[in-house]
Amino acid sequence: MKTEYDYIIVGLGLAGICFCEQLRAHNKSFVVFDDSSQQSSTVAGGLYNPVVLKRFTAVWKSDEQLPLALAMYQDLEQLLDVKLDYKIPVYRKFASVEEQNNWFTASDKPALKPYLSTGIIKNENPAIQASFGFGEVLYTGRIDVKILMETYREFLTKRGLFQKESFEYSNILNNNESVVYENIIAKHIVFSEGYGVVQNPFFQNLQLSPTKGELLIIHAPDLKIDFVLKGPVFLIPMEDDLYIVGATYELYDLTHNPTEKGKNKLLEGLKTMISCPFEIVDQVAGIRPTVRDRRPLVGQHPVHKHLYVLNGLGTRGVMIGPYVANQLYNFIENEEELEPAINISRYS
Repeated sequence: MKTEYDYIIVGLGLAGICFCEQLRAHNKSFVVFDDSSQQSSTVAGGLYNPVVLKRFTAVWKSDEQLPLALAMYQDLEQLLDVKLDYKIPVYRKFASVEEQNNWFTASDKPALKPYLSTGIIKNENPAIQASFGFGEVLYTGRIDVKILMETYREFLTKRGLFQKESFEYSNILNNNESVVYENIIAKHIVFSEGYGVVQNPFFQNLQLSPTKGELLIIHAPDLKIDFVLKGPVFLIPMEDDLYIVGATYELYDLTHNPTEKGKNKLLEGLKTMISCPFEIVDQVAGIRPTVRDRRPLVGQHPVHKHLYVLNGLGTRGVMIGPYVANQLYNFIENEEELEPAINISRYS
């Protein structure tokens, strides 16, 4: 006897969780398949930050993304009974007077004005090298993605909604009304597999340009900062004097193995930012499903109309995930048009 669901979700990274939350909010039934082969979400720094600090520009659709994201993580904290959202300012370290001036110019732009503090913060921490001070980004924070993924998977498992196994594409049978997969009948399948989508025979034409990212976890008891520090690398405080140092961007080595090259690149940046002793306690790596035009991959298969993709969240998944999940849900259930910038039809 076959079990019927509204949806099958393949992949339970940030994209998968965000879409599951859309389904739960609308009382849709679903089951999730994930084999833990992808690690991009588990090694994410988890920052939400509405400003591109390298160029002093606003993140795409940040005004719409941020309220949706914060509301979803607040709901998830209550659902899972865990702390996920850590409100924490981001300080951009200035390397010169010219960077200070660029900051002031940017903070006067309408799209950035709500997010950039106009004052320069003087550095008074002897463990930090920042003679030109900092600029503060507002409405920022960190989502504990690791805890989110662990507790959400446990939540689904207890309810019989999670299958820890590889999804076999060849076992899909399509008909006009639904899709059949082994002993399941579903109205729709949403693939949110991250970099794993490169193995998906139904979505081979996506312009995925994956990048490997590596993070260090360091122990620095003398650093004592309660803000995220952005210089050549990000330095993100956690508990017990632990800090995340990230992240690298590697185009060619697409394995999940941490490397000496990645470690040295992060240490090179870190040593221009802090002068106190520290110890490396861990190093992790994952493959980000980044896209050449820096926009997510969302949409419907051109032939198999019950199959959809939700992918390509890139480096800002905690902010953009809820927004694109909402777009896809409304596209499927309410026949609302997808935003052209994210629709996979742009590659047709």
